[in-house]
Amino acid sequence: MTIPPLSIAAAGMQNAANRFEASARRTAEGSLDNLAVEAVEQIRAKTDVAANAAVVRTADEMVGTLLDVLA
Repeated sequence: MTIPPLSIAAAGMQNAANRFEASARRTAEGSLDNLAVEAVEQIRAKTDVAANAAVVRTADEMVGTLLDVLA
C-alpha cells in the first residue's frame, strides 16, 4: 500500500536534490557572475527538501495515530 503524500513528497525531495546537484555543478564550472543566482537556487532546493520532509513526518504521525486508534 502506497500513501500518496509519501510518494509525492519523495518525488519532491528527489527533484529538489537533482536541482541542488545541478546548481552545485554549474557553480563549480561557471563564472562568479551567476553565483548569486545559484546560491538562491540552492537555498530554494534546501527549503523544498525541508518542506517535503515535513510532509513525510506528518504523514508518518497520521498513520501512527490511525494505527493507535485501530489497536
